[in-house]
Amino acid sequence: MEKKPRVTIIGAGFAGLAAAALLAKDGCDVTVIEKNEMAGGRARTWQKDGFVFDMGPSWYWMPDVFENYYKIFNKTASDFYELKRLSPSYRIYFGKQDTIDVPATLDDLYALFEKLEPGSSKNLKHFLDQAKYKYNVGMNEYVFKPSHSVMEYFDPRLAVSGIKLQLLGNMRKHVYQLFKNERLRKLLEFPVLFLGATPQNTPALYSLMNYADLVLGTWYPMGGMHKIVTAMQQIAESEGVKFIFDTEVTKIEVKNNIAEAVITNKGSFKSDFVVGNADYHHIDQHLFDKPYRNYSKKYWDKRTMAPSCLLFYIGLNKKLDNVLHHNLFFDEDFDQHAEEIYTNPQWPSKPLFYACCPSITDPTVAPEGCENLFFLIPLAPDLADSESKREEYFNLLIERFKDLTGNDIGENILFKRSYAMNDFVADYHAFKGNAYGLANTLKQTAFLKPKMKSKVTNFLYTGQLTVPGPGVPPAIISGQVVAKEIKKKLKKA
Repeated sequence: MEKKPRVTIIGAGFAGLAAAALLAKDGCDVTVIEKNEMAGGRARTWQKDGFVFDMGPSWYWMPDVFENYYKIFNKTASDFYELKRLSPSYRIYFGKQDTIDVPATLDDLYALFEKLEPGSSKNLKHFLDQAKYKYNVGMNEYVFKPSHSVMEYFDPRLAVSGIKLQLLGNMRKHVYQLFKNERLRKLLEFPVLFLGATPQNTPALYSLMNYADLVLGTWYPMGGMHKIVTAMQQIAESEGVKFIFDTEVTKIEVKNNIAEAVITNKGSFKSDFVVGNADYHHIDQHLFDKPYRNYSKKYWDKRTMAPSCLLFYIGLNKKLDNVLHHNLFFDEDFDQHAEEIYTNPQWPSKPLFYACCPSITDPTVAPEGCENLFFLIPLAPDLADSESKREEYFNLLIERFKDLTGNDIGENILFKRSYAMNDFVADYHAFKGNAYGLANTLKQTAFLKPKMKSKVTNFLYTGQLTVPGPGVPPAIISGQVVAKEIKKKLKKA
C-alpha cells in the first residue's frame, strides 16, 4: 500500500478544522495538535452551574458558507443543529427609549428606512443591489484565491469586477453619499466593526457585509455557536483525523528548508506537510528559527491590528426585560471610540458596547428562570490589562445597561468571568492580545495580507491573520483554500 502523506495541523480553530477534514478526505494522515482542552480556538465554550457560554463568536452570518462546506461531505447544517433565524435580527440603542430593531424581512427594512429618512428606501435598494454583487463576486471569486501574488487578480473579468467592487473607495464615503440620517448611517457602518478598522479606512468592497447582515440574515444554532465546532470536529473524525488536546507546539524543526517535525511539550510529530492555524505571528516569530521566518519584527510592529476586547460572561438569577438576543449600544460617540482604538490607543473614555443574551432564544444555555448574558467592549490591542481596570469597566457597563434597558442586574449576578488582552495572549498567543486578527484596511487586503506561503517548502499558514481574513466564515474558507494548495503540492511531489 502507498503510504499516506502525514499532515500535522497546529491549532483546532475553524480554519484548522476545515483543512483537516478536507485533507483527510483527500487521503492524508492528519493529526491536529491543539494547545487548549477542546477544539474551536477562540470559539471555545465555558460551562458553569448549568450555564453554557460561547467564549468567542456569537453572530451566525453567511449561512451559505457553512452549507457549502458541509455539502462537500454530503451533510447539511440540519444534520448537526437546528438553525434559527432571529427576528428582529438585533437591537441598536442610541439612547434611553431610543432604539431601532433591525427587521429580518426586506419589506420591513425598507419601511424602517422610509420612516427615518423619507425617500431613502430607493437608495437602500441601490446600496443592497451593489452589496449583493460584491458578495457574489467576492465570495465566489476573490476569497477562494490563495493570494500568493498580485498576478492572481490580473484577469479581465476580475478587473471589471474590481471597479464595480469599489476597492479604492471607503465605507464612510459610500454610506454618507446615500444616507443622511445618522441612525441609518450607524446601522450600515456597524458590520465593518467585525473587520477591525474604521469605516474611513475600510474599502467600500465590504458593504458585502451589509448584504450578509440585512439580506441573508442573522441566525443562531440552537445549543450555541460551539455546535458548529462540534459539527466540524465530527466531520473531521469521521474522515479519520486524530485530535491531540492540551498539547502545545514549542518548535518547528526544519532541515534543508523542509519542516521535518513538529515539537511539542509532550513529544515530537514527524510530518510531510505542516499547516499553521495558531497565531501567525507566534508561529513566524517564536516557532521558526530566524532564517525560516516570513517577516521581521519591524514588519509585525507596523501591522494595523483589529481590536482586542474586554468580555464578561455573567450568570443571572433572573430573566431580563427589554432586550433581544443581540444588542448594540451606540449611545456614545462612534468616532471617538474608534479614535481611541486606532489613532490614539487607550482605554476608551465612553465606550460603545455589545450585549448578547442567547438564553432569550435558547433555554438550554441557562438554568430555568436564569439568563445567560455577556458583554463585549472593543479595545485597542496591546493595552495594559489589569483586574482593577476590568472592574472599573464592568461597573460602567452595568450602570449604562441599567440606564438604557431598565434592567438593574447588580444584585442578581450569580457569577461573572472577565476575559481580555492577557487572556488572549495566554490562551491563543494572540499578537498584542488581539481578538479579531488584522484590520481589513486597503493596505491589508487580499495579497497584501501576511502570506499563506512560508519560506519552508512544506508549510502553509491558515486562519484569521492570513487570507481571506477574520470571522468564522472567512476562517472556514481559509482552511478550504489551504487544503487545496496542499493537494496541488502533493500532486507535484
